[in-house]
Amino acid sequence: MTEQIKRYIIETGLQPGDPLPTEGELGEALNASRSSLREAIKTLAALDIVEVRHGSGTYVGRLSLTSLVESLTFRGLLSPADDFRVLLDLLQVRQLFEQGMAAQIIERLDAGRLAELDRLAADMQRCHDSGASLVDSDRAFHRLLMEPLGNELISQLTAAFWDVYAIVAPHLGLADRQEETETVAAHRAMVDAAHARDVAGFVAAVDSHYAPVRRRIAAAAAQPR
Repeated sequence: MTEQIKRYIIETGLQPGDPLPTEGELGEALNASRSSLREAIKTLAALDIVEVRHGSGTYVGRLSLTSLVESLTFRGLLSPADDFRVLLDLLQVRQLFEQGMAAQIIERLDAGRLAELDRLAADMQRCHDSGASLVDSDRAFHRLLMEPLGNELISQLTAAFWDVYAIVAPHLGLADRQEETETVAAHRAMVDAAHARDVAGFVAAVDSHYAPVRRRIAAAAAQPR
């Protein structure tokens, strides 16, 4: 029944945010019972394909990646054999996005966004110096890099992968002061390269950002479990 509902959404041209027919109308259109429809709607709601608004009806979902985040996070927390592999995979994808689209990112960063990246890099340095968490500034920094591309899927994937890493990493004991120092410096180098429209310098700074994290994960993975 879930496949039938998805096919109905596509074939009728419904868009994210559009309302679905009432339960009775949808059941008639799909020749389905109310009980089977309700179970299918629950499944699709969990996947963010549809959104149930109590008292209002059911709508086509905004197609967020919440379910992906939860699935990857659970995998990383649950399986001792997979946790480090999950983090390495996520880092590889994040790095691929940022390096592979470096030219487009730099080209589209306007003065306002560059100023905000400057502010976030400075905030990361202040947090590092004071011993506060870099989490909020780091996440905002990487989201802002993707924003000017205007690609919603890439923006959602970047945010999703960052969220999974941020949730899983503390449970793996990966925090390291030297790694944090290098991370702050790499973010500053990314901003400087963006200001100079230096694509090669930006790509190198991204590599410097992820290299210490990869080393730390590899070292932790090599320890007896």
